[in-house]
Amino acid sequence: MSSEPAAEHPSIAHFRNRWTELGGTGRIVVLPDSVHTAALAAEALGCEVGAIANSLLFTAPTETGGEPILILTSGAHRVDTDKAAALIGVPELRRAKPEFVKEHTGQVIGGVSPIAHPAPVRTFLDPALEHYPVVWAAAGHPAAVYSTTYAELRTMTGAIEIEVN
Repeated sequence: MSSEPAAEHPSIAHFRNRWTELGGTGRIVVLPDSVHTAALAAEALGCEVGAIANSLLFTAPTETGGEPILILTSGAHRVDTDKAAALIGVPELRRAKPEFVKEHTGQVIGGVSPIAHPAPVRTFLDPALEHYPVVWAAAGHPAAVYSTTYAELRTMTGAIEIEVN
């Protein structure tokens, strides 16, 4: 694992700049390419899978196509889309297609960070993440994560807490 910014991927650099502007206090870590699930990331980081904040982008259908909805959930949870849609106040939530994810976050699936998107995305936060003193989230690239706290994550994203499962 490396925390050096040398030869940094542009999406990680973009994330780092925005994270720094917002006063991020943790550290950015680049993991081996083989770490592509919450469980594998947790193992590599030496933390519980529940401390991994998965950034999941959904589409809430609208007359003009779809509103992006970002749900930050504990790696130990699966999002109940019917329950989450009702709490958010939309008729339904669908998993976003890769092109939609890239368009609305500027990042690719597996590397979507909670911040640093081209435009604000309505964001919701799983309160289960509050149980962990350190939370790890994607840093704009599938191999990059950063450490944060629940309070910092909520403040940086402006997320609304909802029970997701």
